[in-house]
Amino acid sequence: MRYISKNEIKLVTDSSFNKYGRVIDYNFHEIIDYLDNHTTIPDEGNQYVASDNGFENLNCYKEISEKYYGCQDIQFGYCNGKNNRLNALEYHSSNEINVAATDLILLLGDVRDIESNTYKTNKVEAFLLKRGQGIEIFTTTLHFSPIRTNEEGFKCAVFLPRFTNNDIDFSGNDLLFKNNKWILTHPENEKLMNIGVKGRLIGENIEYKEE
Repeated sequence: MRYISKNEIKLVTDSSFNKYGRVIDYNFHEIIDYLDNHTTIPDEGNQYVASDNGFENLNCYKEISEKYYGCQDIQFGYCNGKNNRLNALEYHSSNEINVAATDLILLLGDVRDIESNTYKTNKVEAFLLKRGQGIEIFTTTLHFSPIRTNEEGFKCAVFLPRFTNNDIDFSGNDLLFKNNKWILTHPENEKLMNIGVKGRLIGENIEYKEE
C-alpha cells in the first residue's frame, strides 16, 4: 500500500490537470442543491446511481446535454461514499462530467500508458476537486471512484451517455466490463476480483489517510 499525503494532491486548476480534462465554467447550484437535499452518503462503501429520475428532471439537464454532449441522450447520476483507495481504474469511449457537492480527491491516469492490458500505479496523479467545481474528464483518462477528504465521505454527480455502466454480454476483450466501461482492477480489490475482473493494475494500491 502506498499512502498519498496532502502535498501530493494538486488542484484541478493546475496545468498538470490539462492532459486529463478541463474545468467547466458553469453555475452548478441546481446540481449541488439536489445532491445536498436528495442523496445521502452510505455508512460504508460507495453508492453509485447511474441514472436518477429526479436528477434528470432538473432544468439544467437539457442545457448540459446540448452544450457538452452535442444533444446526445445522457444520464444524470451520482456516486456518494467513503472510499479512500484507488482499487481500480476505468475508462469510457466518451467524456464524463463530474460535479463535486463536497471536496473530493480524484486519482487519474492516462489510457495511453496501458501496456499489454496492464497499467503501473506509480503513474497515477492525485487532484482535488472542491465543492461546487465541475470538470469534464477526457475519454483518454483513467479514473474510478472519488476519494473522501474526511470521515464524512463525498458526494459527486456523474454525467455520461445513456446506458453507460449497464450490464452487457460480451467476449473477446478482457478489459470490457459493462456497456462503455473498460476496467483494470488491483489484485487487492477482492470485490471486483471475485466477479471475474482481472488484476491488471501493477504496483502498490494507493490510499489517502486524513492527517
